[in-house]
Amino acid sequence: MHGNKQHLQKDFFLYNASKARSKTYINMREVSERFRLPPSEYVIVPSTYEPHQEGEFILRVFSEKRNLSEEVENTISVDRPVPIIFVSDRANSNKELGVDQESEEGRDKASPDKPEKSPQPRPGNTGQETEEQQQFRNIFRQIAGEDMEVCADELKNILNTVVNKHKDLKTQGFTLESCRSMIALMDTDGSGRLNLQEFHHLWKKIKAWQKIFKHYDTDQSGTINSYEMRNAVNDAGFHLNSQLYDIITMRYADKHMNIDFDSFICCFVRLEGMFRAFNAFDKDGDGIIKLNVLEWLQLTMYA
Repeated sequence: MHGNKQHLQKDFFLYNASKARSKTYINMREVSERFRLPPSEYVIVPSTYEPHQEGEFILRVFSEKRNLSEEVENTISVDRPVPIIFVSDRANSNKELGVDQESEEGRDKASPDKPEKSPQPRPGNTGQETEEQQQFRNIFRQIAGEDMEVCADELKNILNTVVNKHKDLKTQGFTLESCRSMIALMDTDGSGRLNLQEFHHLWKKIKAWQKIFKHYDTDQSGTINSYEMRNAVNDAGFHLNSQLYDIITMRYADKHMNIDFDSFICCFVRLEGMFRAFNAFDKDGDGIIKLNVLEWLQLTMYA
């Protein structure tokens, strides 16, 4: 336990008895207690009588020697953030990408003894596609048309057509606003539409997030509660503090503090997009960025 600053899971409280607690746990305006404990490391858990309520908590510690106390989960981070290409910087970013690709090809040509890599299957190579990929390609072609690109309305039709075939996932489908956010996340060419390759990457993310959702939706109700959402966000690689978890619950949960699949995916799309954007601006990695009003509006309006 010593030095652990992470959120404690339910199992911790199942297998560790409390050392002290309030004598009466009733719905009162104020509950006060005084405890005398031997020197050690303690976890203090304040709570309200009803869940999901706000309340003030005051703690006084009297000790003979200097003591150290701190709030857990102060570090905000994401596992392996992927750089984003902004709409305002498409030309420069594409030039940089082209230079990187040329240098990569130059290294390969300069190493004749290096064994050739077998070509990886692309979304456009139907000969090596899985059955699911072929199904997506057919649906995508039917809805997208000859240009093989989809807007938010068409993306909504594609996703809902496929998701509805998953009978084990109770959902009413994706909303138009969720699909607009998805396009903003994956739209690498700034067209406001998704081509097949961009859609392929998007679906891989949705499948990974869907797996996390089903893991915590144990009763198969099509929703998860706010406590499970905290663990789900952490499993997806986003490490936040308590204040941000409260904001997520306030923004995406219903009046019963439950989060449905559409809101769940929309939350993850927004988290990944904002982390990507921040890390793209944070060139020196010090956790601080500086934006002018144009950059700020571009970042927040197309997200």
